[in-house]
Amino acid sequence: MTTANLTGLVPDDVIRGLAHGDSSILESVVGLRLHNLQASGLDPRSHALIKVAALIAMDAPPASYVWQISTALEQGVTADDLVGVLIAVAPQVGAPRIIAAAGEIAFALGIALDEPERQYSE
Repeated sequence: MTTANLTGLVPDDVIRGLAHGDSSILESVVGLRLHNLQASGLDPRSHALIKVAALIAMDAPPASYVWQISTALEQGVTADDLVGVLIAVAPQVGAPRIIAAAGEIAFALGIALDEPERQYSE
C-alpha cells in the first residue's frame, strides 16, 4: 500500500483513519466501492441492513460496526430496525454473537450500557 492514492495522508493518519472506521480511507485501502450497492440490485436501506446482519454473523470487530451503523443510519435505518436484525438472525447465529453484536451496536448508536435496564412488561 502506498499513501499516494490516499490524497497525501501520512501513514499515521491512515492508521488512525482505519482504526476509527473513516469511510474514505477504508474505500481507498480495502477497495470498497459504492458500485456494490448498485450491483446488488437492493435499495440502500435493505443493503445497509443486510451488511449489519453479515457483521453479526461473522462476529466482526468493533470498528466495523461503527462504520457500517453510521452508513446504515444515513440510509434511513433506525434503532428499531437494528433490533429487528438482531432478532431475525438470532436463531442462526446464537446468543453469544447476539450479545456481542448488541454491545457493538449500542456503542455505534451512542447508547450507554451502564444505565440501569428498564423493566418490560409482557
